[in-house]
Amino acid sequence: MYPWFRFFVAMYKAKSAPPLQISETCITPLRVGWSDSDLFGEMNNGRHLTLFDIGRFVFSVRTGLWKAVKRNGWGFVVAGSSVRYRKRLHPGQRFEQHTSVIAYDDKWFYFLQTHQRGEVWHAAALIRAAVVSKGKLVSTQEVLSTMGQTAWQPTMPEWIQAWIEADKLRPWPETHSGLAQSEV
Repeated sequence: MYPWFRFFVAMYKAKSAPPLQISETCITPLRVGWSDSDLFGEMNNGRHLTLFDIGRFVFSVRTGLWKAVKRNGWGFVVAGSSVRYRKRLHPGQRFEQHTSVIAYDDKWFYFLQTHQRGEVWHAAALIRAAVVSKGKLVSTQEVLSTMGQTAWQPTMPEWIQAWIEADKLRPWPETHSGLAQSEV
């Protein structure tokens, strides 16, 4: 079940937190709850992704992206993710979620999100996300212009470019299995 209470509390706190530029990192303190855990007594991999989702909303509030999205009737979409898990997080443990946009191209913002305790990374995700309007992507330049944050133009890291290229090579399931989508 989606943690709605946690989402609304995070959004409420984000509204009173200091604003950030889109080039800055949003740090959100969190704690592992019992409902976040699986049978092995560690945070479930799906919960990591859900908390990363909430973290992007917090980031959007603090950077002004949320205001731009609401004002224009836009929405958010995630089109790809790659997650790495390094160390377990257990119920009751406090940790920080770090959320930042580390690059963007014409269509996509590339978020790096981590769950960490001090300098120890427990999970890290690369998320490709965009802003949409009526089912179509809004260009990143339009989004940044609406936010008044067009000065930041980071260089695309080589590892993200490699991920983008590798993702283009990956077949969709119907191509790989030999079944057409209509046959499934």
